[in-house]
Amino acid sequence: MASFTAFDDIIDVRDIIARIEELREERDSHVLGAPDGTETPYPEGWIEDYPDDVAELKSLEALMKDLEGMGGDEKWEGVWYPVTLIRDSYFRDYAEELAADIGMIAVDVSWPNNCIDWDRAARELRMDYSSVEFDNVTYWTR
Repeated sequence: MASFTAFDDIIDVRDIIARIEELREERDSHVLGAPDGTETPYPEGWIEDYPDDVAELKSLEALMKDLEGMGGDEKWEGVWYPVTLIRDSYFRDYAEELAADIGMIAVDVSWPNNCIDWDRAARELRMDYSSVEFDNVTYWTR
């Protein structure tokens, strides 16, 4: 089971896709048993029996709908999606980590790193990103 929440700093869209597919499989494989041992597909029963899962599925499908058209590196159901969602409250740290990862700063020195206005750097980086809402939390992606 893919595990993520709206409290995560980074969400991988592939985990969202895996969870949607898992929930859809549960829904589509839900059956109604008869006394003679036969089973009839009964997705409506899943909807009745698992309202929290139904709400989660709707929320995740809505999130993926919001991500449509934002491009990216993950193709699912004929649409390309961005892979990484960055929580708004984590974006400053993300900007600093990204700068280090791409060699823009030396990670093993304090100066000039301790002089950089990381809030400003994050604001400028964010201009290349689009926002989406997930469980009333803003995430950034590109």
